Amino acid sequence: MIFGSILLQITQTGQAVADTANSMAGQPSELKMSFWDLAMQGGWILAILAVLSVIAVYIFIERLFAITKASKDEKNFMNNIRDFIHSGRIDSAIALCKNDDTPIARMIGKGLSRIGKPLNDINAAIENIGKLEVARLEKNISGLATISGAAPMLGFLGTVIGMIRAFYDMSMAGNNIDIALLSTGIYQAMVTTVAGLIVGIIAYVCYNFLVAKVEKLVFLLEARTSEFMDVLYEPAKK
Repeated sequence: MIFGSILLQITQTGQAVADTANSMAGQPSELKMSFWDLAMQGGWILAILAVLSVIAVYIFIERLFAITKASKDEKNFMNNIRDFIHSGRIDSAIALCKNDDTPIARMIGKGLSRIGKPLNDINAAIENIGKLEVARLEKNISGLATISGAAPMLGFLGTVIGMIRAFYDMSMAGNNIDIALLSTGIYQAMVTTVAGLIVGIIAYVCYNFLVAKVEKLVFLLEARTSEFMDVLYEPAKK
């Protein structure tokens, strides 16, 4: 009986030590925060950044599809235009341009409608249409540039607000400064900074990607304009 009592006490003591160790080991897990909890610490600034990120993604996807569609360049388009012009079938060439809904076709169609006028006037008309097409393709792209600059600034604003909040809590706490008391302001400062940088970097990369595609399309439009003008010059040389 005595031996059993001693064994029971040892078992209970060991269990108590184990429970204490487990509670201490599990203590850090209580400090873990989910992504949603971190997001909530960002406050209204993080909500604005979330809206800006959605707008940036929408602009990028919408413009990417529009520019990709406008960049279609049929292999035999200019060859058919040349054959129609040389055979005097201007109406057929204009109909071909109307059926092809691309900036290149609209530019060439404008030039075909001006045939018979001085070549300088034809070239000027084509260039004006080209400028309008490029301006249409660049629609809302400047919004990405704005977001890429505004998002980090909003993040830094959240950082400043969070640090002000942390220092205010410190001043109000006096000598009873608690780390938990300061955590809210520090969380807000760090979360908004990271979110602002992420949104700004993504918007900046998307903006430059779209600008590069527009520039590539501009070179294509200039090349097709030069090719069309050469076609108009060819009959005069014969």
